[in-house]
Amino acid sequence: MSAHRRIVLIAIIGALVISTSAPLVRLSGVSPATSALFRCAYAVPPMLLLAWLERRRLGPLPRRAVLMSWAAGVVFSLDLLFWHHAIDYVGAGLATVLGNLQVFIVAFAAWALFGERPSTPLMVGTPVVFAGVVLISGVFDSAAYGSDPLLGVAAGVATSLSYAAYLLLLKGGSDRAAGPLAHATVVATAGIALLSPWFGGAEFVPSWPAHGWLLVLALGPQVLGWTLITYTLPRQPAALTSLLLLVQPMSTVAISTVVLGERPSVLQLAGCVVVVLGVLYGSRRSAAAKVPVQVEG
Repeated sequence: MSAHRRIVLIAIIGALVISTSAPLVRLSGVSPATSALFRCAYAVPPMLLLAWLERRRLGPLPRRAVLMSWAAGVVFSLDLLFWHHAIDYVGAGLATVLGNLQVFIVAFAAWALFGERPSTPLMVGTPVVFAGVVLISGVFDSAAYGSDPLLGVAAGVATSLSYAAYLLLLKGGSDRAAGPLAHATVVATAGIALLSPWFGGAEFVPSWPAHGWLLVLALGPQVLGWTLITYTLPRQPAALTSLLLLVQPMSTVAISTVVLGERPSVLQLAGCVVVVLGVLYGSRRSAAAKVPVQVEG
């Protein structure tokens, strides 16, 4: 297997692992701020262990990488808080689709930051994707799924913006995986704790079985899934990584339907299809790119 295919496979496996995130949040049954806080807090000890092992092998992280990882942790705290609220408003499956609008944001930002020029299909696909978002919002649909689909879309868009910033900061910081992710996870834990009063408040006393699900969420998607994805970020174009992450929303919609019994309306499901097809079309040139961007540090 070529090095490029191996990296793509690692990214896909990481995306499949994190596709269980939203269903695990729903299964925990806790508030959005609580689930966001503890998915990071429970992930800190294993992430610190992995970072220590990486440091022994490769030496300390450069200062620039540390600072960018801290910045990534700040925006990741916002990403999780917005996204966990979107899950509460519109369900696990639809919230994950909305969160992955980051593909377009990453593509345009990567053009400015890393010289990865977006293609014409990307420009064409953008309005198609936003048409899908309108369908998911339930504006024209009396049967829309979710407690507040319109607010769910707003939280989903905010998720995408912070998610894109998180991916780009991790990509630009270092070619390592465990160290940057450990720094980001520690900062995100503190950030969520500080910001939680403005996002409905977090419950700091663990309860069972809710925290059993949160522990699985931390060790699976947060530690394993994001370690795999962070490893691939500096080794291929940013837009290609964000495209491969589309495995996540498609898998999450399927898991949420089977496990959680979520039943989006026909128009909302059509919106999911439009979003995915629009992103796939818009990212065609990125998918064809083979040469990874070199990152210092």
